[in-house]
Amino acid sequence: MWTDVAIVNDVVFRSSVDYLTGLGARFVPLPLTTRMISSPGAVYGRERISYTTDTSPIKLAWFEGHTAFLAESSQIYLELALLVDQADAVFCVYNSFRKEEADATHLPEFRHVEYEGHVQQARNKEIALGLLFRVVRDLLEHPSGLLERILTREQLDGLATLEQRVFDIEFSEALEALLEETGDERYRTFTLEHFGSPEEVLVTQIYGGLVLLNHFPLLEVPFYHAISDTRGPADALVAENTDVVWPGYREVIGSGQRVGSIEELEEKAEIFNLPRDDYAPYLQSRELAGYQESSGFGMGWERLVQGVLHMPFIYSAVPFPRTHLGLRP
Repeated sequence: MWTDVAIVNDVVFRSSVDYLTGLGARFVPLPLTTRMISSPGAVYGRERISYTTDTSPIKLAWFEGHTAFLAESSQIYLELALLVDQADAVFCVYNSFRKEEADATHLPEFRHVEYEGHVQQARNKEIALGLLFRVVRDLLEHPSGLLERILTREQLDGLATLEQRVFDIEFSEALEALLEETGDERYRTFTLEHFGSPEEVLVTQIYGGLVLLNHFPLLEVPFYHAISDTRGPADALVAENTDVVWPGYREVIGSGQRVGSIEELEEKAEIFNLPRDDYAPYLQSRELAGYQESSGFGMGWERLVQGVLHMPFIYSAVPFPRTHLGLRP
């Protein structure tokens, strides 16, 4: 088993790098310690507000009494990396950390493949799906017959036809489908509050394939998401974002367009209670002469491997998983 899992992970890495560099994206080495986490509402306002669905990052005691966090996303730093001259697209392969207990689909330490480019969200979605399907194709076509040793014929056929079973829907449509399927009145409310792991799995079962969920409630996703021109239910504000949910499993890609104007970003900073000293470089980036709007995505490495291999537990996706129960190899 572990030999095949090791090969799968090697293919994920090679395919991701080949695909993104082939698009002209530049690899960027980034720090793992930061003050600018991507979901600050979950930390700085946790006792008073709950604007994001992400959990808290891991806090560190840094030098001279300072506090730092282990990075839970590279997105903010990738945006700043785009400010370098001639950088139109950048990416990284990155360890991420969140202070959440391990379960079937969560690890407190996991890996992201993350991309940021001077593109609108429509093109960003195309690039994200292109990466996903490139990895799947390379795994299916591996000369060793890799997946044939692991999966059933039905599972192999499902992977081979995945590109023909993509359902691009509004988040509001997903709630309507859940309401019709379950009769649960909670799904009448346009909110992420009642949309968790079971709902993600059920939506993919209802539609029968890979589901792209678009336009989440604006104030229930991280602060950097731009407002979409699409109007939500009852004219609710929605984000220009998309989550890609793997059939029978969970989100494997989160993507979105970034707030472009300093005025809108300042307003978001106020709403999300951003510590201004910590986020000054990010806020100031919108005022620089070379700034251009961007979009980006993060692909969860272990989540993808878990879905491709039909694994019941995410900690089987990598050779040295980190859980909340121990740090031994």
